[in-house]
Amino acid sequence: MESHKYTLSSIRQDIVDNNLHVKAIIQDILAFRGSIAELDTLNEAGRGKLAALRKCIERLDDWARDEGDPNVYKEVDQHREQFSKTLQAFRKANISTMLEIEKQQKDELFALSPDSELRQRHPGGGSSSTSSGGATKSNRSTLLSQQESVTDRMRSISQQLSETTQKSAATLDTLITSSTAVEGTRDELLNTAGTISQSGKLLKKYGRRECTDKILLFFAFAFFLACVFYIVQKRLF
Repeated sequence: MESHKYTLSSIRQDIVDNNLHVKAIIQDILAFRGSIAELDTLNEAGRGKLAALRKCIERLDDWARDEGDPNVYKEVDQHREQFSKTLQAFRKANISTMLEIEKQQKDELFALSPDSELRQRHPGGGSSSTSSGGATKSNRSTLLSQQESVTDRMRSISQQLSETTQKSAATLDTLITSSTAVEGTRDELLNTAGTISQSGKLLKKYGRRECTDKILLFFAFAFFLACVFYIVQKRLF
């Protein structure tokens, strides 16, 4: 029993730890304004913690099935609901941050527009103007390329998160169906146990009656022998 309690406590602690890590990563994503590569690193860490959290919930569900504890079943349902909300928050945080990065790069692109470059040119410097114009075109081309990359990555991440959400929903439906089947089997076992208990009581009752019948038969046989002995005694004497 102590080992079972320790296992249940360990699973619950793992769920709490992973949930806190995921929420911390979501906050980091919301506050992040760096490069796409660094954002991908945060996404990778977040997906890893979400996968670990889902496995912990599945372990808790297995424990509830093995022990048949209805309170733990309710706890599993609560964790699944919370996991769904956390997954949605993770997805929204990624989309929001990607939009902010795209907006920031657009602002940088507009800041390097030809009008602003003209105001920054030195008067009378023809070669300087040519060099500045080349740099401007190069910067604009780089920013446009980065903006397209951000958009593509945002779509890719959104698609991945959508697929993850669909898989989680399918897994949740499967677990709900399995839980319903387990509950039905448990009810059948309880009914069978009740029938067996009633049968045991009837067998005990019949056993006692059989013992009573044997005692009555013994006394009847003893009475018969006494009668025979009395008749024989009367005839002989």
